[in-house]
Amino acid sequence: MTEEKAAAEVTEESRRLRQLRMVVDFTANVLAQGRLPRTEAEELVAAARRNVLQLFPDKEDTYELILAPRFARLLDEYTPVAAQKVLPFRSRD
Repeated sequence: MTEEKAAAEVTEESRRLRQLRMVVDFTANVLAQGRLPRTEAEELVAAARRNVLQLFPDKEDTYELILAPRFARLLDEYTPVAAQKVLPFRSRD
């Protein structure tokens, strides 16, 4: 491997890592604002996952180990599942 090729690979890897950081930070910040309904927040996380795996296709296990739990925690903390409202029975008085 030539030095130029090695330098180009390092540059490309750095670019992909910067892009990864931007995707993850953006997703985490939007979730932490707590302004999205749960379904939209889950769609945002799914889009982030697709972007991450597009940047690093062979790192799905790493995503599941590191980023998925972080996103799950943010979803649970800032976009809780809405409780179903149960209508009470009328009393027969």
